[in-house]
Amino acid sequence: MSLFRKKSIDKIVEDAALGLNDGHSGSGLKRVLGVRDLTFMGIAAVVGAGIFSTIGTAAFHGGPGISLLFVITAITCGFSALCYAEFASRVPIAGSAYTYAYVTFGELIAWIIGWALILEYAIGNIVVAISWSGYFVNLLEGFHIHLPGWLSTNYDQAQQGYEEAVKHLAAGGTKETFSKLARIGYDAINNAPMIGSWRIILNTPAFIIVALITLLAYIGIKESKKSTNFMVIFKIIVIIFVIILGFYYVDTKNWDPFLPNGFTGVLAGVSAVFYAYIGFDAISTTAEECKNPQRDLPRGMIYSLIICTVLYILIALVLTGMVNYTELKVDDPLAFVFDRLGLHKIGYIISISAVVATTSVLLVFQLGQPRIWMSMSRDGLLPKKFSKVHPKFGTPGFATIVTGFFVGIPSLFMSISRMTDLTSIGTLFAFVLVCFGVLILPKLAPTGIKQAFRLPYINGKYAVPILSIIFIYFAKYRIQEDVLNIATQNFQESLFLIFIIILLVVSITTYIYKFSIIPIIGALCCLYLMIEIPPVSWVWFFCWMVIGLLLYNFYGRKHSLLSKENPI
Repeated sequence: MSLFRKKSIDKIVEDAALGLNDGHSGSGLKRVLGVRDLTFMGIAAVVGAGIFSTIGTAAFHGGPGISLLFVITAITCGFSALCYAEFASRVPIAGSAYTYAYVTFGELIAWIIGWALILEYAIGNIVVAISWSGYFVNLLEGFHIHLPGWLSTNYDQAQQGYEEAVKHLAAGGTKETFSKLARIGYDAINNAPMIGSWRIILNTPAFIIVALITLLAYIGIKESKKSTNFMVIFKIIVIIFVIILGFYYVDTKNWDPFLPNGFTGVLAGVSAVFYAYIGFDAISTTAEECKNPQRDLPRGMIYSLIICTVLYILIALVLTGMVNYTELKVDDPLAFVFDRLGLHKIGYIISISAVVATTSVLLVFQLGQPRIWMSMSRDGLLPKKFSKVHPKFGTPGFATIVTGFFVGIPSLFMSISRMTDLTSIGTLFAFVLVCFGVLILPKLAPTGIKQAFRLPYINGKYAVPILSIIFIYFAKYRIQEDVLNIATQNFQESLFLIFIIILLVVSITTYIYKFSIIPIIGALCCLYLMIEIPPVSWVWFFCWMVIGLLLYNFYGRKHSLLSKENPI
């Protein structure tokens, strides 16, 4: 029984005609989306928890120089977006990287990428829920409603706030002058109920919003094109307002030094920054709904990336200019900087905007996640229960409930930093496979050349090896040190050496087979960003993959519909 059996594009199209889609939505979709709609959709998916929350963590690590990382990440995503566009137009259904991998690499890799997508969507929503909670608590305080600290945060955040509070008191400060983080943390640690020696500290707002959104997803609430566009316009207006107002309070001294922790500090924020962009690939799932996917999909992806990148760079500069970057490691940085300067009413406006914006993102991804389960279930790789559609609401009911538990329970305990790392690994892994997968797509028939978007072919025979040599030259001291200390090297440096080996292999292969430079550079950029993610997150990622492989071995491999159609 082959682990790498593949679906043919013809078979996928045939299944789509019968209503057996591999993507995230049902059959019979109308082609109503144009370039503007796709661009707005991309912005809707990208402008969410990233700009309202994780940007603070990135700025804490990299300082004002974090704006450079947004540019690097956007370029990386741009290469990946073009690869997604070719797949989406060649596989004309509401597709995903899971389906693309099934076409190019075979079933085992498709399972792995589907399992990684589950990590991306479900775990990513934990970050959105935690971000929502931070802004919601801030909003309640505007109405003089104060939740107990032990019911409004997680243990890691509470401990961080408590330590800040202790230092503040030791320096002669008072409880009245606590920061929001210190006040909540101090209250949580001192007043949390105990079970033995364990303090009960739960982020209940995050859990409640996940429960409510799961209920909405279960009964079939969906955003229409018009409401999505309205939400995007609303978000952009608020962000532009923040940028314009914020620049009046920028102190350029806060931008010096621009790279306080060097470029290493900038790269330390890669997970938080890349997390901001994970939503752009949602556009690729709308191929069935595009008026002209060959033309509109790549344009929508690139336009949304450019607009979002400009907004993120400006927001990063404003945040790090208004306060010192060391103060930005909070769940609600935009509201925090205005509160820090005494502009509390502006902070409340931002909190209202963030609550609305993150709610919409949470709903979109909470609707999408069950459809990944459903897609894999339809192929027989998961139990049929996951693909069962509710007779009344027309939604994958069981999968939606599982998703609710999968997101809601961890949101009670987990911190944002760990979740963004895990989400970024899963997303980058998907991007790598999509980029490499384009290189081995079946050749287009002569009659189909004009019917699908094709990546511009730029011969990488010489360009990729030359770029690789330049990279190795500038990294020569790091490579030398890693090789000399290979026996005692840490995990991250070991990953760097593995990346160098992959870089050399890819360069040689590209020279021999004259691969196009776009997917090659896209894949290599994603791989490099992956190695900058902290080792502890890799451990969790490997554990997740091991669980997935065991599940595939004991269930998916035996129940695969493709194996029944092509028995040995």
